[in-house]
Amino acid sequence: MKSKRVFTTSYRVLYGDTDAGGVVYYANFLRYFEKGRTELMREWVCSYREIETIGLIMPVTECFARYKAPAFYDDLLKIDTEVSNLRKYTCQFNYRIIREDETRKKPTLLVKGYTIHAAVNQEGKLTKVPEEIMEKLQSLTPPDNTTLREQND
Repeated sequence: MKSKRVFTTSYRVLYGDTDAGGVVYYANFLRYFEKGRTELMREWVCSYREIETIGLIMPVTECFARYKAPAFYDDLLKIDTEVSNLRKYTCQFNYRIIREDETRKKPTLLVKGYTIHAAVNQEGKLTKVPEEIMEKLQSLTPPDNTTLREQND
């Protein structure tokens, strides 16, 4: 069962997302991670535009993806995103991308992974995540430390 701390958004695969083999090009899943993260932040914390107006950016400092099954043109994907491993300067987002399939009893897990982001000022210096943002992010972290990243599929 999905936690209330997991944000879900959808994405329909575009033809331009696929490679010559007709499957979604692997790097596009990082874009899908970004869509999930951006929508979670906009809905539950604040938009990245608001973060930039206070002089911060949050670049990716690490990423990981475990590919389980391919996605194809016109698939409707569900992107589950959650916050975990908050630190003074960094934040981790975990992702699961699934495809609903009418021919199967349960959805197909396509990719799971994570990204880690650092708070950096306009000069590129590591900066603490502002307290008001940290409080909102903290409210989204799983209290039992069971995360999407740790779920076996």
